Amino acid sequence: MAINKTELLEFLEEVDKVLGKPITLTAVGGTAMTLLNLKASTIDIDFDLSAEDVVVFRKAIKSLPPGHRVDIFTEGMVFSQQLPSDYLQKCIPVRKLGKIRLLALNPLDIVVTKIGRLNERDVEDIKSCIKKFKLVKKDVEKRALQVVYIGHEDNYRANLDYALREMF
Repeated sequence: MAINKTELLEFLEEVDKVLGKPITLTAVGGTAMTLLNLKASTIDIDFDLSAEDVVVFRKAIKSLPPGHRVDIFTEGMVFSQQLPSDYLQKCIPVRKLGKIRLLALNPLDIVVTKIGRLNERDVEDIKSCIKKFKLVKKDVEKRALQVVYIGHEDNYRANLDYALREMF
């Protein structure tokens, strides 16, 4: 079931009501793209949090009625990529709720995390980020080379080469 921006924010308002302490949520993947108005909706909800906030966030989600699938990533380990340590400083502020500071992953980091899987939907998402945020090839390549890919590094490099060749 697709989730649009309004539904995402309504869900987070409900989570915010039951949180035990203030947290920072960083939207990644399609969730970030939806919040940045790059996509009309997302299939699932993906957030990155600090290790200390994960327990509090999971507890809050479990206290709500079942509904949305939420994937949680920790400390910049998004999908199968470890983002550089400055990823939080590069995020785009989306909204401050009561206890939630909501950020969206920087479009450059959205692109480099999607390069790891690079399915058809990822290709379209990458093209959207490039177009809307006027990303340039050298910046994508530089950022991607700062990422640590967990798995077959050769696969990530091949996907990166393809993306750089075909999308710029």
